[in-house]
Amino acid sequence: MSEYDVIVVGGGNAAFCAALAAQEQGAKVVMLEAAPEDEAGGNSRFTAGSIRVVYNGVEDIKTLVPDLTQAEIDTTDFGTYTADQFFDDMARVTQHRADPDLVELLVTKSFDTLNWMREKGVRFIPIYGRQAFKIEGKFKFWGGLTVESVGGGPGLVNMLTEAAKKRGIEVRYRTRALDLITDGDRVTGVRIRHDGQVSELQSKAVVLASGGFQANPEWRTRYLGPGWDLAKVRGTRFNTGDGIRMALDIGASPCGNWSGCHAVGWEMNAPEFGDLAVGDQFQKHSYPFAIMVNATGKRFVDEGADFRNYTYAKYGRVILEQPGQFAWQIFDQKVKHLQRDEYRIRQITKVTANTIEELADKMAEYAPVDKAAFLKTVADYNAAVQRDIPYNPTVKDGRTTKGLAIDKTNWAMPLEKPPYEAYCTTCGVTFTFGGVRIDNDGRVLDTAQKPIPGLYAAGELAGGLFYFNYPGGTGLVSGSVFGKIAGTTAGKQIGRNA
Repeated sequence: MSEYDVIVVGGGNAAFCAALAAQEQGAKVVMLEAAPEDEAGGNSRFTAGSIRVVYNGVEDIKTLVPDLTQAEIDTTDFGTYTADQFFDDMARVTQHRADPDLVELLVTKSFDTLNWMREKGVRFIPIYGRQAFKIEGKFKFWGGLTVESVGGGPGLVNMLTEAAKKRGIEVRYRTRALDLITDGDRVTGVRIRHDGQVSELQSKAVVLASGGFQANPEWRTRYLGPGWDLAKVRGTRFNTGDGIRMALDIGASPCGNWSGCHAVGWEMNAPEFGDLAVGDQFQKHSYPFAIMVNATGKRFVDEGADFRNYTYAKYGRVILEQPGQFAWQIFDQKVKHLQRDEYRIRQITKVTANTIEELADKMAEYAPVDKAAFLKTVADYNAAVQRDIPYNPTVKDGRTTKGLAIDKTNWAMPLEKPPYEAYCTTCGVTFTFGGVRIDNDGRVLDTAQKPIPGLYAAGELAGGLFYFNYPGGTGLVSGSVFGKIAGTTAGKQIGRNA
């Protein structure tokens, strides 16, 4: 029977931040990663690495990216992303339901936490490829996302793994946590299974950071609703809700939007779970510059309601609700240059044609739409575009349609310049929003709202932060901020209890 000061259950960004923070307080730390080493890293490994963070100008960006070149500074308008903007975005997309204390911590600790990660060895760079457009010779960032980890999600996991091992933190792969051990008062360890053998690890504290339940189709159907067993899983196959279940089993309070999740437009023929060779490239996030139609040949959302950062995490749910659980994104050559890199991968369901009629016929080979209705949808859309309003993809330009059942409120561009392209998407679920209740120190609370001694949580399994929707890049910064908080509290508690 092994003994540690702190056991961290999980192997992604939140788990590593918790482990590094606990170790910083002098704790002996072990991490339990259910996946084998070549699949390790949780959902973090599958992300593009974008991290939302408060910054007040280029000087803050230079702090996060110390190797930023003068040429990059001269040719880039980084703008700002203030605390007030972050607060406003969180309030707006969660419909003011997010826990205000957790939001306060998320926003106010974001910049300092990323700097702390940088000091641990994590490197960041500006997101030129996906979050900046070149306007009049200068790159301009938009939508509150400006930096990402070097190497994307895999790079982030690799840098965090290196930082942990350098500091003597043990990472046990292929080790699934089964149950929490208690002495009737506090959590004293974890029962685990490694290579088929069940054993117990003793500790003075446990931090749960093992993600949501999105890879568990039974739980998805139970909590998200009928049809969610049909959704693709964007990330790891190992996030099956074990951490949440273990905490609830000993009396933790459930919290948050249990019927909600982060769900996006995803390649129609992607595999059941994420593919590390493809990463997040199955996503299809340039829809604000396209139109989307369902099997009835009709548009069903306002593609230009907001920057994709603020709509993509909820539109997957809407696609899943469509007949056949699919949608086509339609582009012409006037907007093709605005497509993100993921539209150029090999594993894609795409058709191209020189007329809209021919496009409909080719779409029918994969996922048919009502051709007559589709042709009418395109004609009506083209006629409704307010062409006198200037088109600008870096701002909400107000270039709208008028008179449609669902008007497109920004970036409306008529489909007129062939060849036309159509991309077939379905729903890809990223992570679930429901989880356990934590306080401002990362302590897990019981159903009487009292801390469970020795138990902490961070990342996707902590509920109360996201409802209905999600601002892009907030998952990683949430894991970092609350991982650091939970690990620090756990580490300090060890000293008090010693």
